[in-house]
Amino acid sequence: MKTKEDLRRLLLSIDHKGYLAYKETKGKWSWGNYVLSIDHVQGDPFATPSGVSVIVPGKTAGFPEAYVKEDHRRIALQDHLLRLFGEKLVQRERSYAGSGKSGLVTTSRPGQEVLERTACRIEPADGQVTLRFQVGFPANGRTINARELLRILEEQLPETVEKTLMRQNLNQKALEGVIDLADDRKYIRSQLEERGLCAFIADGSILPRKSGVSSLPMQNAVPFKSPESMAVIMELPHHGSLRGMGIRKGITLIVGGGYHGKSTLLQALEMGVYDHIKGDGREYVITDPQAVKIRAEDGRSIVGTDISVFIQDLPNGKDTVRFTTEDASGSTSQAANVVEAMEAGCSLLLIDEDTSATNFMVRDSLMASVVSPDKEPITPFVSRIRDLYETSGVSTILVAGSSGAFFHEADTVILMDRYIPCDITGKAKAAAALEGDGLRKTIPEGRKYHGISQNRIPEADRALLREQRIKLKTLSDDSFLIAHNEVDLRGLEQIADREQTAALAYMLKYMQLHLLDGKTSLPQAARKMLALTNRQGLEILFEGSAPGNGLAQVRLAELCGMLNRFRNLRIK
Repeated sequence: MKTKEDLRRLLLSIDHKGYLAYKETKGKWSWGNYVLSIDHVQGDPFATPSGVSVIVPGKTAGFPEAYVKEDHRRIALQDHLLRLFGEKLVQRERSYAGSGKSGLVTTSRPGQEVLERTACRIEPADGQVTLRFQVGFPANGRTINARELLRILEEQLPETVEKTLMRQNLNQKALEGVIDLADDRKYIRSQLEERGLCAFIADGSILPRKSGVSSLPMQNAVPFKSPESMAVIMELPHHGSLRGMGIRKGITLIVGGGYHGKSTLLQALEMGVYDHIKGDGREYVITDPQAVKIRAEDGRSIVGTDISVFIQDLPNGKDTVRFTTEDASGSTSQAANVVEAMEAGCSLLLIDEDTSATNFMVRDSLMASVVSPDKEPITPFVSRIRDLYETSGVSTILVAGSSGAFFHEADTVILMDRYIPCDITGKAKAAAALEGDGLRKTIPEGRKYHGISQNRIPEADRALLREQRIKLKTLSDDSFLIAHNEVDLRGLEQIADREQTAALAYMLKYMQLHLLDGKTSLPQAARKMLALTNRQGLEILFEGSAPGNGLAQVRLAELCGMLNRFRNLRIK
């Protein structure tokens, strides 16, 4: 392998030449105790900075096998190292103001969630650490300034690598804390099923966020405290005894006045499918990993989805067993979202009344007396919620602020009072009893619950495959372009990171090329995709091109949700 001295000679030989001469630097260079890999060289100082990585052998990095063999520990360690590396880069202000992005050194900047990312990868077999980042190769105009690049590579980078990627130089107490927290969270997740729970929120958790655009914890927020009737004790491997609120499987209703914390609790549960870093306030908010947030999504496309369990006998005669539309209404979109979530293996629905279609959720007795049930094509969610749990095993946690219709069906009713939960199940049930038996009797005889049964077989989009080169571009946190098609993911509210959106774009491309064969069902194809990335790493999505530092792993729910929102989805 070529050495750093070889790279120095090469850079000095191309100093002051045209910018494209930087292309000669691509490749791996031995840098003493690590390898510097220049994976992609930008073609212009104003283009996206060059892709660079450092590869530290396992023996040099020094992390014990016990830290990297199990996925939950390895991912937590990767996240910790990446954050340390990024913080060290921030401490070094960009000191070279050349053309375009000259001198800029950046890497992935994770949010509050702990995710598998391409930016940092530790090999379970030998502990090798690969960390990817970007460097704006310096230039004056479009002329190479090699000495400035050498200053970055020879002076700034080695110290950053040694201080952040080698165990001997790290804060050992903080490192052990990362591993211990990962173990404790894994234990809680294992206890959910064993104890018949779908979620756990530890006492002392800080659920409110700093603002609507910040996921940082709110300062001076009211700490969470479980009502005694719902309290459970977790004996964690490292933390010890931890008290918190256990939400049992079944139907849970969250009620309360405006601004008392109903939606805040639900939002914490939404993101409880992911682990969070220490200090986030939600470290011990743990939710069933198959939980899916459901909302109305006017205007989304639907292809071949069986929504007949909720909607039948449309006056225009449109088929609701294989329902297809390019512009769904609030009710049809929410019906499709529920069915598609269950198709992907969802075991817990998270729903907020504020983002739901009213006519999909409830139908009161007065309306039923004026418009007879056989004239109404929608069987409301309140009339199916019990069947979803008892027949299909799907629990629901629902925030309601204006309708008491769900009191009849709820197993547990939580009142949020100034951000403190109170168990008012008995009171709510007594009040509901005075109002009668609820709405189940309004369902016409021919609409008995038949469960959710879908076997949609997707095919590749032939028009997309004809593209000579399928281009991808992440537009925002919740949308991307594939070729000339925009995929809108705003309805997938559990996407936590822009890098997950980027990963979904790459997965769609990979699946179109390799997995959508017209024989495999949509969730089966999605499971194959995730099995590949879990086994071989997200890097396989780059298919021979230089791996970037910008992808994060996604859940099956979001992958299936993305496929369902791809407007060129083809179903046999």
